[in-house]
Amino acid sequence: MKSIRIAALAIVAVLSLASCSRPKSSNTGMDLNDKKNGGFQINLKYKGQKTGPGLVFIEGGTLMMGRVEEDFQKDWNNQPSRVTVASFYMDENEVTNADYREYLYWLRRVYDYDYYPEIYTSALPDTLVWRTKLGYNETYVENYLRHPAYNYYPVVGVNWLQSMRYCSWRTDRVNEQILIDKGVLRTMYDQKDDQNFNTEAYLYKPNEYTAQNKKGLKDLNPNSGYGKEGRPVRIEDGILLPKYRLPTEAEWEFAAYAEVGNRVYNRTLDRNKYTWNGSNVRNGEKNERGDLLANYKRGRGDNMGTAGFLNDQANITMQVRFYPPNDYGLYDMAGNVSEWVLDVYRPLSGNDMSDHRPFRGNEFQQFDNDYQGLGELSVLTEPQYDKDSNVVRLPGQLPSKAVTAEQNLKRRNYQQSDYRDYLDGDVESSIYYEKGLAEGEPAMYAYGASTMIGNHTRVFKGGSWKDRAYWLSPGTRRYLEQDLATDDIGFRCAMDRVGFQNTTSKRTKLSKDVKRKTFRRYRM
Repeated sequence: MKSIRIAALAIVAVLSLASCSRPKSSNTGMDLNDKKNGGFQINLKYKGQKTGPGLVFIEGGTLMMGRVEEDFQKDWNNQPSRVTVASFYMDENEVTNADYREYLYWLRRVYDYDYYPEIYTSALPDTLVWRTKLGYNETYVENYLRHPAYNYYPVVGVNWLQSMRYCSWRTDRVNEQILIDKGVLRTMYDQKDDQNFNTEAYLYKPNEYTAQNKKGLKDLNPNSGYGKEGRPVRIEDGILLPKYRLPTEAEWEFAAYAEVGNRVYNRTLDRNKYTWNGSNVRNGEKNERGDLLANYKRGRGDNMGTAGFLNDQANITMQVRFYPPNDYGLYDMAGNVSEWVLDVYRPLSGNDMSDHRPFRGNEFQQFDNDYQGLGELSVLTEPQYDKDSNVVRLPGQLPSKAVTAEQNLKRRNYQQSDYRDYLDGDVESSIYYEKGLAEGEPAMYAYGASTMIGNHTRVFKGGSWKDRAYWLSPGTRRYLEQDLATDDIGFRCAMDRVGFQNTTSKRTKLSKDVKRKTFRRYRM
């Protein structure tokens, strides 16, 4: 009898401890993650954002963005200005031919080529960019994209629009594989047309994915109706990664300078001229002395040096990761190919943009709940085109449209959708402000009439295999129409960092007692 009483007391003690350790809301005192108490779920075991495939973490900070040497062209388009760049992730190297061919293969396999040939053909790089009027480059036209000798060379002939669609595709494939690895989705090799995984559609229309579902997460909401099958993954779970995208100009420049290597506490000792320390373009290491640190053109007719001592060993592009990385571990931020960034080009960007996460090019969008009269938000069963007949959304994605001024009359931070020419190119910033513009009259920059600057003109950064050393400086900037491509422009992807802005900081600003109380508040 005594032993039974002791056992009962032990059980009561265990239950009491268990109830004390159950997480509670610091807001209401209610139990969290408890099906008997409404089932509000919060991920208390979240340990921070995972690094996506191919990415390197870039800890952000302040940057003196712009020119570091004389502007010999006198464009005055990179005037210095101090900005703050948030932490983010960036591809370790440029997107390669092998990477891009994987994307092309997926498009050809999933979307019906006979019915939607434009989906595949619109993604193809322009291999004819290699041709010149007085040079023989047919071998690159025929071989550069597909021959295994060039597998790990940066893809070229890709315009800005194509690179953006590649980033979108990569987001979906990475998140799909994450869910497969988690056991939430099964591998579906027979994806076809609109029956393919899309991150946005999965999050906002989860019921569209019944064929690929395998086992959902534990659902604590008694009214959800998911039952034993479990629920889909949500943003709140912290499992899915943010979108892959092109880096902004400020992010690209920040990552290229990599001045983290010149830092002592909160002070930068000296500013880099290129993407490495010092102003020399040659390697000073004993076994590699004299080798160039980047793939660029030394002078007219000198693309790679002298036979027997090819100092950069590349007459055109070179295999990625061939030259030394910068202090962030990024390869080819100088030389090899120039790279597309997200921004619309304006000469005075440094004067106009925000000093926190600067960017020009916002076009605010929303999901279209009534696309072509469907009456509700549903995945597309055929491509969605813009006014210029460009494919903007693919089958399986959710339709989108621009936000309207009527929806945002009471907003103070923005009202309309398109802010590409805000303060520099719109009527309010032009000489036509008083009288306004008649229909068909050229806007401030008069694109195609007196200038090549417009809302479809995008920035590209960095020097390439065709450029002299001047363009290797990250502060330089050039521009090109977003639907054009060349043999010396490629791209790499970036991703936002959510939450904490660092991963290795050892700085302690709170006492142990305060930290303990803070921890208890959210973890008890």
